[in-house]
Amino acid sequence: MRINWEKIFIALEQWHTDISAASNGAGDPSVTTVAENYSHDPWAVLVSTILSLRTKDEVTLEASKRILEKANCPEKLHVMKAEKIEKLIYPVGFYRNKAASLKKIAAILIEQYGGKVPASMDELLALPGVGRKTANLVLTEAFDLDGLCVDIHVHRISNRCGWLESKNPDETEMILRKIMPVKYRKQINRLLVLYGQKLCRPVSPFCLRCVIKKQCARNGVEKSR
Repeated sequence: MRINWEKIFIALEQWHTDISAASNGAGDPSVTTVAENYSHDPWAVLVSTILSLRTKDEVTLEASKRILEKANCPEKLHVMKAEKIEKLIYPVGFYRNKAASLKKIAAILIEQYGGKVPASMDELLALPGVGRKTANLVLTEAFDLDGLCVDIHVHRISNRCGWLESKNPDETEMILRKIMPVKYRKQINRLLVLYGQKLCRPVSPFCLRCVIKKQCARNGVEKSR
């Protein structure tokens, strides 16, 4: 199947605009919202991204607000006790592990980077609890650098549509980097996360309302609406 990326992204952007308008602007993933609310501050983006893993957007937003009000820089979080961090970020998923990771990250940033978040993939991946999804989000949302963030929604939809065939999000990212024009990379996560939540769901997706169905092979879809 020949992939028409231009048509796909035009359709997704229009759908996203319509959904956002209908919901008074509440259409972006939590990390994107935090990035905008905190002027794309790298520390705020990094903290929010770590909190967002396996956590609903609304929970991530509130937890990010609480922790960043008390610790808007690595230095302030570094002197906090783990128990206080845990209390501030609860009930995000794995909040104890994430609190421990944040304390370790704060210490590393202070000791090695002068309290600044690094702007390179390799340096970000070396931080505790930071994977490719987190690193890509920090690069794109905080530094406006080239990045291609693949979460479970982007992974599922890319395989379902037949744009590629992969076993996990990291593999999906590597393939998309080869087949997708650079100009669309930063947009894909913001668009497909909401699309995956609202329409292209894991089970019984809303195929009749899909705006990119002409570019979808419907791989693995046994039941739809």
